[in-house]
Amino acid sequence: MTTEADVLAELRRLRVRMPQLTAALAASTDGVVLASDIGHAPEESKEHADRLASLTVSVLGAASHLGAVSGRGGFRELLIRGELGYTGIYGAGPSAVLALLAGPRINVGRLHLEARRSGARIGDLVDDALGALERPEAT
Repeated sequence: MTTEADVLAELRRLRVRMPQLTAALAASTDGVVLASDIGHAPEESKEHADRLASLTVSVLGAASHLGAVSGRGGFRELLIRGELGYTGIYGAGPSAVLALLAGPRINVGRLHLEARRSGARIGDLVDDALGALERPEAT
């Protein structure tokens, strides 16, 4: 299984555990979509995922800066409550971020718990893949 497939499988498992999630996306910290489970038509899904990843990374930058300026340390998570639901952004290791969209009736405590677990798994998958790229091939 490839890293993209592994990350996608984790996003799908997360959405099964949390049916109130309407979208789940993993992106690199530079805004590249690693995997997404958004639920639109394929062409719409890619465009939506790219926009969501780009905005997520922008928010990640601002939140990281705010954490540093306020002396609260590195970024871990951010939850935005809107009129129609929630947007959650969670760190996924040093190289990735997890973005989740949820309906207004989601259990926020459980959302944090599940997102932190999935973020850790995704972070491990991405870090393992990056580590494999950096290791020279044995001949």
